[in-house]
Amino acid sequence: MTGLDRTQTPKTRPMPHRRGGIVACLDIGTSKIACMIARLKPSAPSDALRGRTHAVELIGYSQIQSRGMKAGAVIDLAECEQAVRQAVGLAEKMAKVRVESVLLSVSGGRLSGQLVEAAADIRGGAVTPADVSRVTSTGMRHATGEGRTVLHALPVGYTLDGVKGIRDPRGMVAHQFGVDMNVVTCEATVARNLMLAVERCHINVEAMAASPYVAGLSVLTDDEADLGAAVVEMGAGTTTIAVYSGGRFVYAAGFAVGGQHITMDLARGLSATIADAERIKTLYGTVITGGSDSRELMSVPTAGDEQDLPQIVSRATIANIVKHRAEEVFEMVRDKLKDSPFASEPNGRVVLSGGASQLTGLVELGTQILGRPVRVGRPLGFGRLPNEAKNAAFAVPAGLLVYPQYVHHEHVEPRHTRQQVKTGTGGYFGKVGRWLREGF
Repeated sequence: MTGLDRTQTPKTRPMPHRRGGIVACLDIGTSKIACMIARLKPSAPSDALRGRTHAVELIGYSQIQSRGMKAGAVIDLAECEQAVRQAVGLAEKMAKVRVESVLLSVSGGRLSGQLVEAAADIRGGAVTPADVSRVTSTGMRHATGEGRTVLHALPVGYTLDGVKGIRDPRGMVAHQFGVDMNVVTCEATVARNLMLAVERCHINVEAMAASPYVAGLSVLTDDEADLGAAVVEMGAGTTTIAVYSGGRFVYAAGFAVGGQHITMDLARGLSATIADAERIKTLYGTVITGGSDSRELMSVPTAGDEQDLPQIVSRATIANIVKHRAEEVFEMVRDKLKDSPFASEPNGRVVLSGGASQLTGLVELGTQILGRPVRVGRPLGFGRLPNEAKNAAFAVPAGLLVYPQYVHHEHVEPRHTRQQVKTGTGGYFGKVGRWLREGF
């Protein structure tokens, strides 16, 4: 039995402002599994990164090749479970703590965000927290389709008697009260099987979060979030998008095309093995054609018979294959952004994250196709990240570590059927387990 309760994934309690603790997160991707364990310490409010109440000190991490995953969904439960055990075991060894609970990212399951409006008459004159909860619940239920589960329900703004843009309506007087909210959902089966793979390792899933949302928490500056920005998380099997406007997360979308498709294109186009294609992509992957080295020739082993002579291919051939697929990804991103609130932000920036965003020349290609400024994001505000984790590939696990500081923005339905699971890493999460049982 997993912890999905009707239409929503598990949610953790907000991180107490004056208390620290240990947080563990798990990013189960199509090509890699990253596990990070960090100590969160209360810190003074930062001017650079609003909303951060705690400093994050990494004490253990691991990165291994993923198994049993495709397009962000589990396709082989036993394989995935083994890989999760290995990743968590390595991080535990480094951190010298036992992980009993993790924050988990979700990138598959046709991730989508929907802006929902809900309104109700106020009987008592002033808006109470119960009114806010009632109207938000109605909106959330309305947005959840059959077979889907809610990852996030984030109020974007409130309305009082038709006046929009109210930040906090509690205590204010009105006849009618409304809420605009972003409800992010994914396929319930995908979320349930991800949880199952983790729970089979005797690890409790404390909360689940959409990959592009937590990537945004990790790589966006406050100004970018306020002025309007889109985070494009380019993984191996999926590309997911989060749009921020006015400092709020207002839209999510995703599709099952990513860096692995470039690898497969190279393997087919060069008649190479998948392993050789991945190596060529990592070492020589570029979308820039016609450079000075484009005529440079290189030897590629032929897939199949070892006695076959290796083929000689030019760098230009490789660049053309990579470029065609990268263009397709950006065109799909452009189509998704057209249908989002981002379309009304003419100068909004696009920030790329994820392993596939590190291909040479991708920023220039993205700028050209999207017609907007594009940059590659990296985790911000982390003191002791190892060099290999300072890049865009670790935006999601790093974002999961700061996620407990932003949970209070979300609406959570009362949970009545949640299984009572023993939880805790000996600090913060131990208390969370108790809070979940008592308060929800």
